[in-house]
Amino acid sequence: MEMNWSRWFRCESSFGLLLVPNQPGVYALAEEIVPVEGPSSRRMLAVFDVDETEDLSRSLSRLFALGSPWREKLGTTNCFVRYAVTADGESRRAAAGALKRWLHSQRDVAAQIFDTPTAAVPAVAASSHREPATVAERAVDRVTRELAASAGR
Repeated sequence: MEMNWSRWFRCESSFGLLLVPNQPGVYALAEEIVPVEGPSSRRMLAVFDVDETEDLSRSLSRLFALGSPWREKLGTTNCFVRYAVTADGESRRAAAGALKRWLHSQRDVAAQIFDTPTAAVPAVAASSHREPATVAERAVDRVTRELAASAGR
C-alpha cells in the first residue's frame, strides 16, 4: 500500500497545525535527536507514535490538550509530525497497524542494545574508564562483542 505522506513539520502548538486537512488519515510523531548544524548536515528524527484518525486536524490539535499523553513532550522537545490522508478506513487501519508493529519491533531492538546490565560490560572496558560506562558505551560494547562472536564462527 502506497501512501502520499506530507513533509515533516514542527509540532510546536495547535496553531502550527492550521493547514492540516479535516480528513481521515494516518500520522506519525517524531522527536529530533540530531539537529541540523550546517548546510551539509541532516536532521535525524526518532518516531515515537503512530496513529490513525477520522479527522487529522482535530486529532493533531488534541495532542496539545490537557490530559494528552504527549502534551509535555511536545512542549519541551523539538517534535515533528507528518501525515498521509487516507479516506479508506480499512487501508488506514492496516497502514497504522503495520507502522505500529514496526515501531514496537524497533523499540524491542533498541531495548536489547541499551538495556544491557552493567555486569555484562567487559572488565577491560570498565577499568579503562574512571567513571561507570554509560548506556551508550555499554551498547557499543555489546554490539562489538556480538560482531566479533559472529565473525569468529
